[in-house]
Amino acid sequence: MSNSAASAVRGFGLGLRSEHYGAVLAERPRIDWLEVLSENYLLPGGKPLHYLERIRERYPLVMHGVSLSIGSASRLDRGYLRALKGLAARFEPAWISDHLCWTGIEGINLHDLLPLPYTEEALRHVVRRVREVQDFLGRRILIENVSSYLAFACSQMTEWDFLARLAEEADCEILLDVNNIYVSSVNHGFDPLAYLEALPLQRVRQFHLAGHSDRGGFIVDTHDAPVAEPVWTLYAAAVARFGNVPAMIERDARIPPLGELVAELDRARAVAGAALARAA
Repeated sequence: MSNSAASAVRGFGLGLRSEHYGAVLAERPRIDWLEVLSENYLLPGGKPLHYLERIRERYPLVMHGVSLSIGSASRLDRGYLRALKGLAARFEPAWISDHLCWTGIEGINLHDLLPLPYTEEALRHVVRRVREVQDFLGRRILIENVSSYLAFACSQMTEWDFLARLAEEADCEILLDVNNIYVSSVNHGFDPLAYLEALPLQRVRQFHLAGHSDRGGFIVDTHDAPVAEPVWTLYAAAVARFGNVPAMIERDARIPPLGELVAELDRARAVAGAALARAA
């Protein structure tokens, strides 16, 4: 990642979805940058790459993946990494991110972001793998916290301590998903502010904001609704702690017209601005 590419991503972005290709190009909405799902653009040719070429001329990009499976016991998928590196060389994203999870084993992709046990052994394993990926790609990556619904009895530390140590020991950065912190805090009964306070300031590079489904007793991270009020409150606390970190909104289901998401992004701007003013 060059300094110029990273500095181009500031302010507030959206997750690019195929439903909005035409509107992004035609309307030139007030979006500072776009996050693309890496796996949607790894095959050569086709409409996704055609549109991405045109959109890249107008907006800075970052790449976000769901298939790195950094926590798996299986070997890293070198074919996937080569494709990822090639895509990055073509579109020059400011950074590449993926999740603190595992998604499969022995060549089987379970198409889910599965949590890890937070043990010393798991930490050493993930640190090695993050370093290996960074060496292969020739750049730091961002690791995102996932939402979870069950905890491992064998865990020896909290999720936030695990993530903080991973960032320092692997020399990677953090994509902090504020919605995922809130979802897990309700499901597991911890203080989300304690999560924020435990993370190293200089390692948080990006925020995610998204909606969820409250099932009354537990919450499911569905990305199919507007950002909930408690998540906005937690986002304000995150901005107060970490500063003016680039933030974006994800929507993966029940996707509304682009204008609705841009309006929601304007609220993110307002929340961040108010939080920064109070902090100052």
